[in-house]
Amino acid sequence: MSKLVPLGDRVVIKPTPREEVSRGGIVLPDTAKEKPQEGEIIAVGAGKLTDEGKRLPMDVKVGDKVIYSKYAGTEFKESDVELVIMRESDLLAKKA
Repeated sequence: MSKLVPLGDRVVIKPTPREEVSRGGIVLPDTAKEKPQEGEIIAVGAGKLTDEGKRLPMDVKVGDKVIYSKYAGTEFKESDVELVIMRESDLLAKKA
């Protein structure tokens, strides 16, 4: 889907869609919606380069579902799809 190739230890994430209706049935305006903290990885960089010039492997791969820091990364749009790009170190967990 994504034509982006993240550099180094960065990943591109497609956030899980935000809730449109609360559990009580109230329709939420955009300003009241929680910022998503989970999504699916759609692109992965080659890994961090050490001072010795060795490449460290990434712990995640394309298709992994992850949870990340609430305000981590940079948000942008590609073909009307909201995406987030961030360092692997900003990821908190991988869903099994």
